[in-house]
Amino acid sequence: MSYDAVVLISFGGPERPEDVLPFLANVTRGRNVPPDRLAEVAEHYQHFGGVSPINQQCRDLLAAIRADFAAHGLDLPVYWGNRNWHPMLADTVAQLRDDGVTSALGFVTSAYGGYSSCRQYLEDIATARAAVGPDAPRIEKLRQYWDHPGFVEPHADAVANALATLDPARRESTRLVFTAHSIPVSMAASAGPQGGRYEAQLRETAALVAERAAPGLPYDLVWQSRSGPPQVPWLEPDVNDHLRALAADGVTSVVVSPIGFVSDHLEVVWDLDTEAAATAKQLGLDFVRAGTPGTDPRFVAMVRELVTERLNPADTAARRRLGTLPAWETCPAGCCQPVRRP
Repeated sequence: MSYDAVVLISFGGPERPEDVLPFLANVTRGRNVPPDRLAEVAEHYQHFGGVSPINQQCRDLLAAIRADFAAHGLDLPVYWGNRNWHPMLADTVAQLRDDGVTSALGFVTSAYGGYSSCRQYLEDIATARAAVGPDAPRIEKLRQYWDHPGFVEPHADAVANALATLDPARRESTRLVFTAHSIPVSMAASAGPQGGRYEAQLRETAALVAERAAPGLPYDLVWQSRSGPPQVPWLEPDVNDHLRALAADGVTSVVVSPIGFVSDHLEVVWDLDTEAAATAKQLGLDFVRAGTPGTDPRFVAMVRELVTERLNPADTAARRRLGTLPAWETCPAGCCQPVRRP
């Protein structure tokens, strides 16, 4: 199979105050999010001037990928399209068609399996292609990369660097806390062909990062950024509740590592740097948040490696992995179904 281009596919975010509500309408369409929660999230964006960091982070990643491709002789143009805000994926697919692209590979800024983190992007691609029409190029999503060294190692180094800023005399009362976006319990149960894939991958990533960054240090995987109606069970505990439990157990210091994310977007800088940090301060906990891969050269190189392994499928040695969970390149039909919402 030959390919003409690569498409960076991301979530998208507002870049002006007047973009916030239309953006959130796109994000929450059909999800029955309570109005008070929507207003609360809108205020989070307005706290940062109505600008989400994610689009600029995508521009930076796009530039880094293009430079890395050029430096390694990979002659493929790289485009960018979003799920929820401009540049919208359908417009990018139209541009691909107009540029003569017939077949492209899609790199998604989500490392994990599950509906919102994987299958919904496949649906986004299908919807965008349908909007463009019969001449739309084919776009194949690259594989999940939760256990790729280019994802794990930047997270591990960020944890080690964060840990180094804490008082070593308190090491025995220090805890490592990994976070990821909470999802409905029913959605977690349907992730992957046998279910539970989202949680299983995150637990493996947490173990891989902890082993490299802080062997022997106790750690937990907890959740953040819940947005659904209160009657729908979501994955718990919430990071703020967990910090309270840790403080009650005598923990004095925490390193919080958002392994569920690839960059420091709004759900990191608000939910962790603002809300969780405030909770830790109230509890008297030393708190430091570890960074995300962003444009770390290893993460950028990983994108190229995911592309080249698809270009040369016979070269199985090129498929670098650190974990043991099964992987696939094309998601099986019927897995990762959306949650039924009341």
